[in-house]
Amino acid sequence: MNVYLNLLGRFFLVLIFLMSAVGNKIPHFSGTTEYMRAEGVPAPALLLAGAILFLIAGGLSVLVGYKARIGAALLLVFLMLATYWFHDFWTFEDAQARQMQTINFMKNLALMGAMLMIIARGAGAGSLDRRFSKLD
Repeated sequence: MNVYLNLLGRFFLVLIFLMSAVGNKIPHFSGTTEYMRAEGVPAPALLLAGAILFLIAGGLSVLVGYKARIGAALLLVFLMLATYWFHDFWTFEDAQARQMQTINFMKNLALMGAMLMIIARGAGAGSLDRRFSKLD
């Protein structure tokens, strides 16, 4: 049962990253680049391409549990940068906008915590990392 719960948990965890890349950032690359430029992100097209790579590689790595610690580190870097650049709630005057950014900031902190746990403990039951380590 732990194998299935762990696999389902990893799926739910990475779905936000994979959908962000495939459902938003890739199909709206130019619009996202402009949004990033407006937020003051340097070299937005290059960093967006890097973000997409981190989201897909990290998401798939954590999902299947192969080199999951590295995948979680990629997602952690993405989260830290995205949180800094886009969820700076303390800069918003409008109370509703500040509240929304605070929620997104806290959501990202929770996801960062999950990535730190994967970095510390690995992907767990049902992961390729666990399967390959038993072959040694």
